[in-house]
Amino acid sequence: MLHIGASRLTVFLATLAFLAVGYAEPSPPATRPKSLPANVRFEGDLRYGDATGVSNLLDIYLPENVEGVLPLIVWVHGGGWEAGDKAGCPAVGMVGRGYVAASINYRFSQEAIFPAQIEDCKGAIRWLRAHAKEYHIDPDKIGLFGASAGGHLVALLGTSGGAKDIEGTVGGNLDQSSRVQAVCDWFGPTDMSQFFQEAGEENVFKAAPEKSPIDKLFGGPVEDHKELVAQANPITYVSKDSAPFLILHGDKDKLVPLAQSQILADALKKAGVECQLDVLEGAGHGNGFGKPEVLKAVADFFDKHLNPSALPIILPPKKPD
Repeated sequence: MLHIGASRLTVFLATLAFLAVGYAEPSPPATRPKSLPANVRFEGDLRYGDATGVSNLLDIYLPENVEGVLPLIVWVHGGGWEAGDKAGCPAVGMVGRGYVAASINYRFSQEAIFPAQIEDCKGAIRWLRAHAKEYHIDPDKIGLFGASAGGHLVALLGTSGGAKDIEGTVGGNLDQSSRVQAVCDWFGPTDMSQFFQEAGEENVFKAAPEKSPIDKLFGGPVEDHKELVAQANPITYVSKDSAPFLILHGDKDKLVPLAQSQILADALKKAGVECQLDVLEGAGHGNGFGKPEVLKAVADFFDKHLNPSALPIILPPKKPD
């Protein structure tokens, strides 16, 4: 596998780093990114399901001239389940470490309420497994990476392997599993039945939850859709068979309460699942996550669970203050 030396470390961190996690209106899908790291091959706008438009499209990034199979990291974008796009995949930064990366779109809540979003994600995972040989993917080593609404969806994928009530049939390939082997969740919501009770007064939706992305996800107030809210909660499906988790959340997040990540981490640990919750001091909802040590922790996590032969990333010494 490839070692990231000092000269390539800057490229790796710049590629993996991102501060905008998809809270703007969705941009049109790009047939090819404006820029790619050297020696990365791109396959774009691959259709994994039957939804019209861009909702069921995904992109794949893999090393040029690759031989054999490599672990896969799938990026799931944020945007309140109502905006965002697969473009700008931060997992591309891992291709140089011996991974394949994919980035997926899914139906927004204005198009279809939950569980459409998780059914799309599961359909995409099954499609990727069904096409594993074509794209040099090791079907037994699939990791997930997502932020905010994407963090919620990857967490739900990581705990609900084998849960038939939210599996769906998107794209077919029902002979393939949607189970995954590692999850990196950045500040994703979890138990939305208690979300607004945990939110601080600074939360823009606390006083008007009916205007929130959460109520839009379920097609109305959470108290009127208790079954859907339970199905959307990753904690509902936690078991000893859940994937290992790395959860990162800022202690100054004014949008998703830190308690949402804490209760998920507690449930995973209680079930005997490996889980690390890192609370980032001073970080908000996205800002503060581009630091080299944060991105190194993400890479180290995936290397441990999917690619243990990868050489470690050595950060340069910090400059004195």
